[in-house]
Amino acid sequence: MPKHYRPAGKKKEGNAAKYVTRTQAVKYLQISLPVFRKLCILKGVFPRVPKKKVKGNHHSYYHMKDIMFLKHEPLLEKLRDIRTYDKKIKKAVSKKNRDLAERLLTRKPSYTLDMLVRERYPKFIDALRDLDDCLSMVHLFAALPAVDRAVDGEKIPVERVHNCRRLSHEWLAYISRTHKLRKTFISVKGIYYQAEVEGQIVTWLTPHALQQVLPEVDYRVLLTFLEFYETLLAFVNYKLYRSINVNYPPILDPRLEALAADYLADLYALSRYFDANGKSKQIENQQEGTNLDESEVRLAQLHQHLPSNEPGALMHLLDDGSNKDDEDLETRECKSLFKNVKFFLSREVPRESLLFVIPAFGGTVSWEGEGAPFDESDDSITHQVVDRPIQGRKFLSREYVQPQWVYDCVNARILLPTDKYMVGCIPPPHLSPFVDNEAEGHVPDYAEAIERMKAAGRKQVLPLPGTGIEDLDDPQGLLVSDRQEAIEAAKRKQQISMLEKQYLDELKLELKGAPPFSQDIDAVGGDDAISDVQQIADDVSNMSKVVMPRKKRKLLEAMEMSKERKRSSVNRLKERKKNIDQAKNLA
Repeated sequence: MPKHYRPAGKKKEGNAAKYVTRTQAVKYLQISLPVFRKLCILKGVFPRVPKKKVKGNHHSYYHMKDIMFLKHEPLLEKLRDIRTYDKKIKKAVSKKNRDLAERLLTRKPSYTLDMLVRERYPKFIDALRDLDDCLSMVHLFAALPAVDRAVDGEKIPVERVHNCRRLSHEWLAYISRTHKLRKTFISVKGIYYQAEVEGQIVTWLTPHALQQVLPEVDYRVLLTFLEFYETLLAFVNYKLYRSINVNYPPILDPRLEALAADYLADLYALSRYFDANGKSKQIENQQEGTNLDESEVRLAQLHQHLPSNEPGALMHLLDDGSNKDDEDLETRECKSLFKNVKFFLSREVPRESLLFVIPAFGGTVSWEGEGAPFDESDDSITHQVVDRPIQGRKFLSREYVQPQWVYDCVNARILLPTDKYMVGCIPPPHLSPFVDNEAEGHVPDYAEAIERMKAAGRKQVLPLPGTGIEDLDDPQGLLVSDRQEAIEAAKRKQQISMLEKQYLDELKLELKGAPPFSQDIDAVGGDDAISDVQQIADDVSNMSKVVMPRKKRKLLEAMEMSKERKRSSVNRLKERKKNIDQAKNLA
């Protein structure tokens, strides 16, 4: 018998022992496919790609260590108990034993995901790094309608929607309160935000405040992800609120909480809770002799410290929660962007987003509707945000701007001129702060104009187009643009390249034994010489590709294709700009 012979059906080794298919994993754990999918999502177990797919390319493979990890999970036993309990309830309903069914429903077992969150994120910084998808999912379901259609199998409970809305409001209130927002951009998909929390960059997407149409997707998978994300975001909010000495969860003023169906009232109530929470300990000492419970005491504190129409209460926490010494330079800059600027929002603008963005950069804001801190007739309003072609009644003491002006000022970190954002005007292009124009190879004109304004605000002199920072040391060179010097430098460079080519040709002739010859440089045509030099460069690059391994050669070709695609995109943008300028000149 050969030494390495192993009979069929005996112990396996290699990839066959390390990886199993999804069907094998479900059979090994003795659970159904939906339960296995839910357990993998909650535990963070995903399919692997082995080097050799033993069962074929059409299977999903899982590592055996991950399957053993799921086998010993206490949540698996809890899910089995819930399934057994559901069978008891179904049996009682089928036997028309209503009392037993109701009694069983009241004692149905449940589970929490607290230990899973602590297991997957041992440190708080780990949770912040993985918060992008969490925030996008929570904000998405906060804007979706509650659905319960048994025919299609779609069910989005209303409690989940309300919980997502509450968590999203608490997160936005913290970001706006601590001035952690850095970038924002309005796109077709929604509104992108980027904040810096504990040194970590967090980017999320919120949908537009429009009627949402539910697509044909498997909502059970999305709700499983949402179940874990809700617990994660609750942990993160608790940690962040406690870091600024604010109790969590917040208890709001019932006068504003009654309006919580409106996003504005809910977020405004959170901001006022922030304001009053710093002084809560003094009120607790005065209420010691009463028989009120803790929630009633905190509500009494809020009633005493929160007047019903206090102007400037929105996100006004400069003296209570945070320490100014701990703030970095960027936070101070963001806090003072809209300082001493008072906004009023008309009813047609995206008020939910503006109510979050404006206080995050130090501004004071009100809106048209119930619960607003001040009215439209207030004389201290400096800017009114409108989004209509014609504004009927106007106050001469304020500026009327479009909503894009606020977002462009946030991204530029300066107060831009309002001439291009007036009512009825076509605003300038809304530039994305997430795009590096220098790396892309195309800098829009409006981006250059903004850089000029920022440099003027810093009293900094920028170089002229085509020059560098080092040219500023020679002011005489900036006064006169000597094109003759550039032409002479190009001629010298061409002559040097032709001399190098002539020297290489003479060396080749010497190696062959032929007598060297001297050729006048001027006798050679300039275009022919340049084409020959280009041909030599192409030959050298092709030779280097030939000697490369195939893997590196394919990688180099992919990089060249990417550069060529980017170059063609830049040329297309320049051509469009040229056509637009020609059309304007003709008009």
